[in-house]
Amino acid sequence: MSIEIAINVTPEETRVAVLENKVVTELYVDRANKKDFVGDIYIGKVVKVLPGMQAAFIDIGLDRAAFMHASDLSPEPETSDILVENEDEDKGPEVSRSRRPPIRPIEDILTEGQELLVQISKGPIGTKGPRVTAYTSLPGRFLVFMPNVDHIGISRRISKDDERGRLKEIMKRIRKPGYGYIVRTVSAGVTEEDLQSDVEFLIALWEDILKKQAQCPAPALLHSDLSLTLRVVRDLFTKKVDRLWIDARPDYEEVKEFVRRYLPEQSSRVHCYEKEESLFDHLGVEIEISRAMSRKVWLKSGGHIVVDHTEAMTVIDVNTGRFVGKRDQEETILKNNLEAAREIAYQIKLRGIGGIIIIDFIDMERERNREKVYQTFVDAMGQDKARSRISRISDLGLIEISRERVREDLLRTLSEICLDCDGRGYTKSATTVVHEIFREIRRLGKGEPNQRIVVGANPRIVDLLLDSEHEGIEVLERDYRRLIRIQADPLLHLEHYDLVLLEESSPVS
Repeated sequence: MSIEIAINVTPEETRVAVLENKVVTELYVDRANKKDFVGDIYIGKVVKVLPGMQAAFIDIGLDRAAFMHASDLSPEPETSDILVENEDEDKGPEVSRSRRPPIRPIEDILTEGQELLVQISKGPIGTKGPRVTAYTSLPGRFLVFMPNVDHIGISRRISKDDERGRLKEIMKRIRKPGYGYIVRTVSAGVTEEDLQSDVEFLIALWEDILKKQAQCPAPALLHSDLSLTLRVVRDLFTKKVDRLWIDARPDYEEVKEFVRRYLPEQSSRVHCYEKEESLFDHLGVEIEISRAMSRKVWLKSGGHIVVDHTEAMTVIDVNTGRFVGKRDQEETILKNNLEAAREIAYQIKLRGIGGIIIIDFIDMERERNREKVYQTFVDAMGQDKARSRISRISDLGLIEISRERVREDLLRTLSEICLDCDGRGYTKSATTVVHEIFREIRRLGKGEPNQRIVVGANPRIVDLLLDSEHEGIEVLERDYRRLIRIQADPLLHLEHYDLVLLEESSPVS
């Protein structure tokens, strides 16, 4: 399988696309005015403790206070040996739920005004501030360093038992007692010298953070993770990657130096893209971004899926569209659902959709067909880096998914609430607005013959009032004994209008 990484750099933003066999599988965006804070370490100050929610809000110096749950506080030293390695080696360990000790009430641990060393585990999403944890971890090239726990873990993606054993023995020899490490997937086959170098670098980095903590009053930033470009090289540029493209010469030189230092055997795979056609256009990434921003995504067969985002969940509907099949209806539906299952899994991962996801497949009568669609979807989600739980297809053709929300999804990153419809996805029709104006005129009641009503409205509304709805205006003038004058105001929103009551002698602007 051919794997490429494309990095597009401009003064405004950095975009990264991972392509497998020329298909975009991952997309990351980091903008200069909207930094990705995940991994940053702060000295924060507790501003509010909420016993009823077993949570606290921490001031870390950002626009919004950070959220911390009681489970995000470090365990007591004597309980730290219950930590087990996480399937995702980039995030360090997580406490096994079956063996986790009872969580102490947060009001017994934190008090308002207390200073606390925290790390952002999830960035701000929508109106919510970042989530922080006291389980601090520092990722290196080969290791993840965990200063709060005494633990050695090996990535589960290193499957060979002899290699796992070799790496664990090396780490027992070279680690500093009292500190924890996760050996990352890229460490398979590396030498003891490489791991030793990572250990020394990460300990020096941690000691520097502690020195800053002693000197800086809260709230303050103590450590910021690498730029998106270097994080991609550190985390994604493995031996499986055939080429890494960068379209900005200064960033290319920076990456080249980084690779020479840490991955000298892969230096020949780093390329600077300097053609006139943009890198993302050349690789077809821009087209995939457009598809990922669309509400409707067409399938090759002629069917389509519709993706709708709500406050609580994402709902994905499957339709046959133009696909009519060749044999019976059940076979047509099955083929459409199978294609949709693969496309939906792709879109979920590419868009970074998290939280609750409901998929409404077209109803299938046969149980074996439902099982085929379910298994196809599970297989397509198999390489997903985010943790998820997938329910079986119900009799109504629904699949419910709970997927880890690790970052703001692509739609939130690249779009904003529509100013015309205020996020509803629709506006009132012109006819509805006209009828609202009629009701407002009736509320004014009957007046003196020398009074008139001036209506200011959007030109579309005015056109309707003067055309097909002009009889309604005439009836109101007769019934309520008032002249009604209509004025167009292009600055008014379609749904907004002004009604002003004036004496006949008053000039109208």
